[in-house]
Amino acid sequence: QVQLVESGGGLPQAGGSLRPSCTSSGGVFATIGMGWYRQVPGKQRELTAMEESGEVAYADSVKGRFTISRDYAKNTVDLQMNSLRPEDTGVYFCTALVGYGSFRARDYWGQGIQVTVSS
Repeated sequence: QVQLVESGGGLPQAGGSLRPSCTSSGGVFATIGMGWYRQVPGKQRELTAMEESGEVAYADSVKGRFTISRDYAKNTVDLQMNSLRPEDTGVYFCTALVGYGSFRARDYWGQGIQVTVSS
């Protein structure tokens, strides 16, 4: 029943910025982590930025340019993307890792939003 709703995709120019946002809703026991993956044309879906239990991880290609910020109370996660490059173009997917009791945890995914960086 978990649903992730994303917004904030767009068509920025190289060097510009975007700040997509994702909200998780539904019957969630505990959200362990939230973050973003992306699927670049010709590549497999890859981790972009993830926050889990206070720890943050970034892909090497975005480190120093992208920043994730998670609001635990609102169950949201934003992705501040600065200094965008054409190679950042792709579909960005919000993801949440949700725990249920002591024996089960699973990940959920948003529908994906398009980010197209023009030069």
